[in-house]
Amino acid sequence: MSRLGAPLAWALLALLALLALAAAKEENQTCCGPVVPRREWNALPSRCTKKLNLPVAYVVVSHTAGSHCDTPALCRQQAQNVQHYHTQNLNYCDVAYNFLIGEDGLVYEGRGWNVKGDHASLWNTKAIGITFMGNFMERSPAPRALRAAQSLLACGVALNALTPDYELKGHRDVQQTLSPGDRLYDIISQWPHHRE
Repeated sequence: MSRLGAPLAWALLALLALLALAAAKEENQTCCGPVVPRREWNALPSRCTKKLNLPVAYVVVSHTAGSHCDTPALCRQQAQNVQHYHTQNLNYCDVAYNFLIGEDGLVYEGRGWNVKGDHASLWNTKAIGITFMGNFMERSPAPRALRAAQSLLACGVALNALTPDYELKGHRDVQQTLSPGDRLYDIISQWPHHRE
């Protein structure tokens, strides 16, 4: 091989490796199912600056205990309402949760995978916070909302945002609260990663 040929071959191999990594990342993102980005639900700009050290080993599931939503239009509005309450009334830097689940079967991006939430006091620095929009004391979320949450959890593992052996906690497991509601807690306590 000529002097020019060897560096060229190495450059081509490096380029192929980068393309393979990009394709793997894109494949992991496409396996995640639909996540409604902040811009599509008209989120206000975040003022949050503290990052999570990924991957995290915990997920905390809560409910908003407010109005439920079962269409994209209602869920976008409900996500806006939750963000408004958290930023204007509680003076948080953004909506408290990393992700919000609507009964329309969609996941709404809150703070996302990389930013520390404000969802469960002592657990915020080591857990992803997922909330179901609605009150689930007396009724269960729609099956499509449950599937969306399970898909999001699998996505978190695929993206290396969650450890493969992560522990799923109900909000009531880590804080004195009725959240995520009796019916939703009964359901998530049957999920494989749940630990009290």
